[in-house]
Order: sequence, then structure tokens, then C-alpha cells
Amino acid sequence: MTNLQWLIDAILAFNNFIIFYFVSLNSIYLMLFVLSMAAALRMARENFFSDSQQILESDLTLPISVIVAARNEELTIVETIRSLLRANYPEFEVIVVNDGSTDHTLDVLASTYGLRKVDRVAKRSLETRPVRSVYGSLSHPNLILVDKEPGGKPDALNAAINISRYPLICSIDADSIIEEDALLRVVTPFITHPEETVAAGGIVRIINGCRVEDGVVKSIALPGQGLPILQAVEYLRGFLAGRLGWNAIQSLLIISGAFGVYRKETVIRAGGYSGTTDSEDLELVVRMRRMLREEKKRFRMAFVPDPVCWTEVPTTFGDLARQRARWHRGLIQTLWSERTMLFNPRYGRVGLFVMPYFLLFEMIGPFIETLGYLAIVVSFILGSLDQEYLVLFLAVSVFYGVFLSAAAVLLEEVWFRRYPNWLDVAKLLVFSLAENLGYRQALSLFKIKAVWDLLMRHRTWGDMTRIRFLPASDSGKPSR
Repeated sequence: MTNLQWLIDAILAFNNFIIFYFVSLNSIYLMLFVLSMAAALRMARENFFSDSQQILESDLTLPISVIVAARNEELTIVETIRSLLRANYPEFEVIVVNDGSTDHTLDVLASTYGLRKVDRVAKRSLETRPVRSVYGSLSHPNLILVDKEPGGKPDALNAAINISRYPLICSIDADSIIEEDALLRVVTPFITHPEETVAAGGIVRIINGCRVEDGVVKSIALPGQGLPILQAVEYLRGFLAGRLGWNAIQSLLIISGAFGVYRKETVIRAGGYSGTTDSEDLELVVRMRRMLREEKKRFRMAFVPDPVCWTEVPTTFGDLARQRARWHRGLIQTLWSERTMLFNPRYGRVGLFVMPYFLLFEMIGPFIETLGYLAIVVSFILGSLDQEYLVLFLAVSVFYGVFLSAAAVLLEEVWFRRYPNWLDVAKLLVFSLAENLGYRQALSLFKIKAVWDLLMRHRTWGDMTRIRFLPASDSGKPSR
């Protein structure tokens, strides 16, 4: 055993590092959660979301172009467009870009809305693949369909920007439903800080299990499958205990591509959406931040936790693995392309703190966490596993995460209360435990595979198997 003493000493030293790493990571999570709590209290005290009518009538409420990139979305696209056309907003247009679908996406939209080819002049502010045709609707004058050669989601979004007419653009995923007042609420930062706000995002929640009728979520419920419920917990923690906290210190690094609003002029000056990464929403926000800091302009990017976008999440581990590998590849690609911002005081707290956090804890974290679990196994085999260390490791790596996940669920229930059924809230609390006992570790493996994909230069979008939204029925409780 003496010959293995060097290995035992090395593992013990690594174990001490692991404890320090997890304490640091979870302390940051805790800080963000405290900031989120304070922000939620402040919003509740100021009745932040009670002035929809005032926003609707305000002269500062800018017209908005809602853009949707669609490829093989025939199962969900009609309900998505119905929800957008029902939006309670003074002036807006909906631009759907069919990016070379091989299913019936184009035909379904054309037949549902009576679309016909029209002449519409597009300003080629951004380079895209050729547009085949543009369609309009007599019954819905504010609906435009662009049919173009396939070029990927960023290319499709850029094509929509070229043809858009209004100063704000709002990106929506083709498998998502927004609430009626969502646009009014998400543009609030553009009204309260009109000179500075360049981007704002709302919260994204899972639609699996909810019932939809004519583009409206009629009843809210969790699905029967465990995997989507785990993602529901993860989304609540990520948005309510993460982005709300980053927003409180004006350091938001990502606005979800599923529901984000941008000042079009700023997006065009930044070069539009880029196809060089696998996470176009993250890359655009970071690039915009770099550009505006270099121009020494005051700006704001905001997260508004109440305007809800309901989106479909993977129901199989295969789809989830492909999705999360793509997201992690996008993070690595963005950190590399914008590496000049890392540890650079020129870019403020984002350069000095936020970007390093994403590098050290989000990008490298899956490797360190996985190695920590392997070190536990090796220590046990070598007979050097200390019981007190094991308890401490589980406390900082698992139970701390359980606490934060459960706290995010309770934050949702106390301040936002989107789940009307107490049984669903209880399920979320139970799954906040399960999320940290297997699910999170699986995500780490998916992210490690993403690094391997990058090394092998494998870039696949990883299409998700689509399912139709559940139709509304008299059963179930109505949404609030």
C-alpha cells in the first residue's frame, strides 16, 4: 500500500479542491438566489405587473416585429402563430421564416391562414441564403411568411430581420406559446429606460402537460413523464434563481432565444445572428455587450420574470442529450470567440466576474464534478475514503443543490403561482431532490460529450422529436 501513498495523497488533495470548488459554486448560486428574492420582493411591492393598460396606451410602446424561424414544425406551428396573433399589443407583425422544411410546415400555414404570394421589399441589412417567396394573408394583414433556402436558424432569423418593418424584434421558437399580455410586459424595460434598453427577455416554462386551445394555454399542469418535470425544476432554478439574480446586478449574459426582444438597430450593427456557434442567442447577447462597451455607451439588458413563454422540452434522454450538448458547444464557442472580454476590466463586471464564472463553473464544471465522483469511488477502492469527507462532499455537491432547487420552486409558488394545483407543486419539490441525484450528473456527461464533439468537429443541431400540444378539455384547472 506504501507504493500507492502518492496516489492516495494526490486524491486527498484533489478531494479538498473539490470541496472548495463546490462551496464556491453554491455560494454564488446562493448569492444569486438572495438577489432574486430581493428583486421579487421589490417587484411585488411596486406592483410591477399591474400596468398593462398603461403600457398599451403609452406613446413609448414601440411597434414590434415578432420573428419565428421554422423548420419541420408542422405539429406545433399553427398553435404558435395563433398565440402570437392573439397578442394584446398596439402594433405588431408576425414574420414566420420557413427554412427549407421537408415536412408540411409551409402547406399547413398556407392553408390555415389563406396565404398567397406577395411583393414585399426587404432591406438586405444582413446576408442570408436566398429567399424563394414571400406570402401574405388577407385575413391577417400583419402575418408574413418567408420561404427561403435552408441556412439554419440564425440565417432564418436574419432573413426575418431584413424583411421586418418595426424598431423592435422579438424572437420566438416555433414550438412555443406566449401569454396574451406577454409582449406588453416584456417591453416594459424599453418604456422605463427608453434610451438605454437594447434587449429584454421573459421567463420560459415548459408546456408539456398543459392544455392548449386556439393558441391559448387553457390549463396548466405538469406532464406525467418524469424527464419533463425534472426540466421544469431546472428551468425554475435557472430563470428565477439565476437570471433574476444576474439581472439585479445588470450582468445578464443570455436572453433566451425562445422569447427575447431586441432593438433592431443594435442587432444589425452587431452583425445579426451568427451561424458560427451552436447557441445563437447567447453569442448575440455577448457580442452586443462587447460592442456597446467598446463604444462606451450606456445600455441595459433586462430580464422580466412575469411575461411567460411556454415551450416544449425533450421527452427522451436522446433528445435531451443532443439539446444540452448543442447548448454547451455554443457556450464554449462563445467564450472562445469573445475571449478578449475574459478577466478584462474594460468590460466591467461582465468581463471581470460573469464571463470567468461561465468559464470556470459552467464550461469546466462538468469535468470537475464528474472527476469528483470518480475520486470518491477510487478513494473507496483504496480504503482511504473518510466518512466525514463523504458527508461533507454530499452536503456541498448534492444537498446544497437540492436546497436551491426547492427554494426556486417555493419562490415560484409564493410570488408567481403559475401552477394552480398543489399536487404539481408537491411534485416539483420531490423532483427538486431527484434532479440532484442522477439528472444533474447525466447533464454533466452530456456536456463532456459536447467537448468531444467540438474536438472531432461534429456540429449537429440535434432536432427534437415534436409532439402536438395537448388539446384543451373541461378537466384540469384553468391557468391563472
